[in-house]
Amino acid sequence: MGLEMIDAGWLSILPPLVAITLALLTKEVYSALFLGVLTGMCVYSFSTGGSLLQAVTYAFQMMAGKIGDNGMMIIFLVLLGSLVVIVSRSGGTAAYGRWAVRRIKTKRSAKLTTALLGLLIFLDDGFNCLTVGTVMRPITDKHKISREKLAYLLDATAAPICIIAPISSWAVAVASEVEEAGGLGAFVQTIPYNLYAILTIAMVLVLSATSFDFGPMKRAEAAPQYPAGAEEAGSPQEPGALEDAAQPKGTVWDLVLPIVTLIVTAILGMAYVGGFFEGVDFAVAIGENPVAGLTLGTFAGLLMALALYLPRRLMTMQQFVTGIIDGIKTMIPALTILILAWALGGVCREMIGTGNFVSQFVTSIRLPMSLLPAIVFAVAAFLSFSMGTAWGTFGILLPIVSMLCAGAEGGGAVLMPTLGATLAGSVFGDHCSPISDTTILASTGAQCNHLAHVSTQLPYAVLVAGVCFVGYLAAGLTKNAIVTILISLAALGAALGAAAFIQRQHNAAAGPRQSSSAG
Repeated sequence: MGLEMIDAGWLSILPPLVAITLALLTKEVYSALFLGVLTGMCVYSFSTGGSLLQAVTYAFQMMAGKIGDNGMMIIFLVLLGSLVVIVSRSGGTAAYGRWAVRRIKTKRSAKLTTALLGLLIFLDDGFNCLTVGTVMRPITDKHKISREKLAYLLDATAAPICIIAPISSWAVAVASEVEEAGGLGAFVQTIPYNLYAILTIAMVLVLSATSFDFGPMKRAEAAPQYPAGAEEAGSPQEPGALEDAAQPKGTVWDLVLPIVTLIVTAILGMAYVGGFFEGVDFAVAIGENPVAGLTLGTFAGLLMALALYLPRRLMTMQQFVTGIIDGIKTMIPALTILILAWALGGVCREMIGTGNFVSQFVTSIRLPMSLLPAIVFAVAAFLSFSMGTAWGTFGILLPIVSMLCAGAEGGGAVLMPTLGATLAGSVFGDHCSPISDTTILASTGAQCNHLAHVSTQLPYAVLVAGVCFVGYLAAGLTKNAIVTILISLAALGAALGAAAFIQRQHNAAAGPRQSSSAG
């Protein structure tokens, strides 16, 4: 936008607080995000002597700028939405559902399969959510797993696996921020200290292997609600947007081949765009512009679908193009939220200095270095939850953490735990913030109400974050990764045990009340 960032002080945290508070209170995320953006622009405009009209103008300019900055992401999403609709209408998704239902016999195996598939797709978190959601949604519906639980499984395996996978766009992004600490090698050393990612994956596996749930998720699982058009076990429904006019002649290969084509060509596309075929290292190349590679892969998936479906008359060219248009329509709600979320993040990072204010506040507090990992985790978690961006959070904090540890006495000993804490806190916000793009895409992939997804997974995420805080206190004191992980896993087990005990007590108390009411 060509405007210089100002130091807005404590007012810099007002826009994300306004957006999150309104979203949680009103259950309506579009206006909440817009008012958050407008609040930030009012802070900027009034601080620089401008007017309300100027603030509104700046708000729309920021949105337009973010659309341009993220144009490739938008193209990728609309192409992927189109591929999802076309594959579904070919009958491929329905055929896979019939094939999987014959093999996935239990609710437990459906949850575990969803979780494991989510852990296998580690190149990109958004692609993970949308692909796994599309493939597994018919199976989880069949076994009466709530859309909220599906969205949690998608969200809790997307960013957490991406942030601990050495070959991913996330790894290269982190490595570029910690060059002085060792680059990609430093990133690998932070993996054992990325407690939020490790513990979230552990919790997902536990919840998938058992029937245990608590809080709002337990209520959602007890009486799962499906959007109009969803297939419930044993009850045929009207076709929904994705399954409308699905061909009965479709086969599993009509789903598998386009998706395999997408994955393979996406990897090759990332390598090509990043210069791998011109001598650039593979790990560096795939992180150069991963969204461009994913866009190429999705386009190749569409071409494969075209080559598969038209000759066999699964659909006509007109139906194929109509599927593309309908796929774009399915992405409009998610894109609207993403554009507003990008604009809010832009206001906070580029105009009123939210990240700088929080990081300066941290540096002004003189505390023992052994407490630094826990403090940085808490700050990163708050910042990432407020701005809805892991990359923006660790992009701000990682250089500061590196400088803090390098310049302070005893800082070198807690460098890796603190860097790991920065990444873990960043992923926490990316996982559960209402304005995070990954959270939005998990809702989209599961076709779940966005705020229902946020409210049901938040207790799970906060429980893990609380355990992580204990783990980082241990990390600062012991400076030993193995001891830290063991203590953290034990604390997670204790926390889940406490949650189970509280749930049993609640059920026991509810039983007599219900009997009394019935009497």
